[in-house]
Amino acid sequence: MVHMGTKTLETSRLRLRQFREDDVNAMYENWSKDEEVTRYLMWPAHKSAEISRMYVDSLIHGYKKLNNYNWGIELKEIGQVIGGIGAVRLDENVESVHIGYCLGRQWWNRGITSEAFCEVIRFFMDEVKVNRIESRYDPRNIYSGKVMEKCGLLYEGTLHQSDYNNQGICDAAWYGLLREDYYLHIGL
Repeated sequence: MVHMGTKTLETSRLRLRQFREDDVNAMYENWSKDEEVTRYLMWPAHKSAEISRMYVDSLIHGYKKLNNYNWGIELKEIGQVIGGIGAVRLDENVESVHIGYCLGRQWWNRGITSEAFCEVIRFFMDEVKVNRIESRYDPRNIYSGKVMEKCGLLYEGTLHQSDYNNQGICDAAWYGLLREDYYLHIGL
């Protein structure tokens, strides 16, 4: 893999960029304090903006490493972050990245997460040269699975009671996309 860190990516509606200190309030207000947003995630809703501040500080510190990939999803129309997407795990041995994402409830069902994820996939395939992109979700969170399918990931199976989130022990539906399938799909 050719690591280059969290560089800014753009789509027609979105700017995917590094988090900044001035994103704390937008993060807290737009998604991190919302228990409905974090319902199927592994981290609880933030009880205060200070928790969001500590998280943003940890992200900023992580940007020093070229194998760190965590983007704020900025909606160009309003000029603030409305969610996040990033590589929650990298495996250098098999050249894979595991992607996680979340988005403020106000912006659900508008194709924003899919738009961000498709651009992140393009970046990892074309620039970082990964062999595999994967993600998983709690099957009760059907919309997360729809994002993966819309972005071309293929269902690989469900591991029963193999994961944990804010709902407790849960199943994990796994999706993946291999480099060869990505280029076959886009016709290169």
